[in-house]
Amino acid sequence: MVIFILAQVFFRYIVGGALNWSEEGARFLMLWMTGLIAPLAYRQGGFVAIDMFERALPRALSSMLILILLIMAMIVLVICAQLGWDHVDSLTGRGRSATLRIPMDLFDMRDIRFRNSYAYASLFVGFAGLCVVNVELVLRQVIKMFGGGAALKQLGDVGPVE
Repeated sequence: MVIFILAQVFFRYIVGGALNWSEEGARFLMLWMTGLIAPLAYRQGGFVAIDMFERALPRALSSMLILILLIMAMIVLVICAQLGWDHVDSLTGRGRSATLRIPMDLFDMRDIRFRNSYAYASLFVGFAGLCVVNVELVLRQVIKMFGGGAALKQLGDVGPVE
């Protein structure tokens, strides 16, 4: 993505002719980087969290609050994954990119234009990954609530379930 952006800056301001595909290519790569890294960040507790209320509660209530919030997050993530899949299979998802293409004209063949669904699929993949991680966090929280916290420490406790 950075290479595409640097190429765009170079060609626009140094050469004087902007590339028509670099902005859309950088956006495509940014969507996929976000979709692939978000589950990892969620698993490691990398998202912003305000946990003052949770820390002020007694341990049992804090554990219940975390579990309730994780279940609420799961509902939202499942809905988002469904919306992401619907977007892949939408009218715009079936369209083709205006500028992103594989230049097959070098081999005397027609260019292959990227489908918009390739970019939209990053939404579905990201939210599906977040759902899987959320299931893990819910299971870890339930295990912790029933006294299995020591076993989780040996496995390497992750995320907001500390």
